[in-house]
Amino acid sequence: MRVFVTGGAGYVGSACLRRLLAEGHDAVAFDNLCEGHKEAVPGGRLIVGDVRDTAALARAIKDHGSEAVMHFAAATYVGVSVEDPDYHYGNNIGGTLSLLRAMRGAGVRRMLFSSTCATYGDNPKPPMDEQAAQIPCSPYARTKLAVEWMIRDFAHAYGLGFTILRYFNAAGADSDGEYGENHDPENHLIPLVLEVPLGKRDKILLFGDDYPTPDGTCIRDYIQTDDLASAHLLAISATTPQTAEVYNVGTGQGQSVRQVHAACEQVTGRSIPFEVVARRPGDAPALVADPTKLKTKLGWKPKYPDIRTIIDTAWRWHQRYPNGYADKVARPTPT
Repeated sequence: MRVFVTGGAGYVGSACLRRLLAEGHDAVAFDNLCEGHKEAVPGGRLIVGDVRDTAALARAIKDHGSEAVMHFAAATYVGVSVEDPDYHYGNNIGGTLSLLRAMRGAGVRRMLFSSTCATYGDNPKPPMDEQAAQIPCSPYARTKLAVEWMIRDFAHAYGLGFTILRYFNAAGADSDGEYGENHDPENHLIPLVLEVPLGKRDKILLFGDDYPTPDGTCIRDYIQTDDLASAHLLAISATTPQTAEVYNVGTGQGQSVRQVHAACEQVTGRSIPFEVVARRPGDAPALVADPTKLKTKLGWKPKYPDIRTIIDTAWRWHQRYPNGYADKVARPTPT
């Protein structure tokens, strides 16, 4: 299959691109490198461009002869979305509208959209299945929900087949330790905690310990990127021009911030100081998946269901490349 991957130089997008290539598919990444890294994309597979440029998108899709699109390109920082919703709405909604128009022009009728558990927001009943109420509590989450409805409307009007994957907290690194998480600024919990034993920060900040959870800290369902990639491959392979599906992607196991902190100490064998500070705006108390539908309908099964094994893959990546892809530029991947 020829697959066009928007945001394919990003953390999750590049993991899915590499899995597609490993499985023999002809896949290319389209990314403006605002948050992605060209080093995360195998040679000759990157097209630099912005999804808001409809003409450039249409040309790239036609030139590649794409049969399907995986759409990852989006601004993803919850806190920033609260401070600057203009950028998130323009990029996430405007960019997707541009992509849908380009797909129509190129005659591409299969789409997989990278949505998020954040659309469930303040849902009071985790774990959530796909029918759970969507109550987003940040501009970022609201843009993702708006895009879900935009895709449904285009599908109804123009004959587009789609699969929406609402995945939970992406974590970890490729099993070979050569590709992993590298954001600037970093705002994901596991890499932030691991920066302490790496000597890059003195302590970790815990945002709030007064949530309605067993230990007072937020609970999340962490899913390893290899497991995310396998779910995306199964989903895009099952998507036809008639498909209209939604799947949650998660392990079904929730871990609190304090539990993740403790697991990082176990994996690294080091004490990691922390300080509790005020809540961060837009954070839901608990987001845990019910992945039953994905498992039963597509046969998906996570290889990394335990938080410590997920953290172990991240720790190997961060130890090898403590400055992320900047280190890979200086020290290329062995062949």
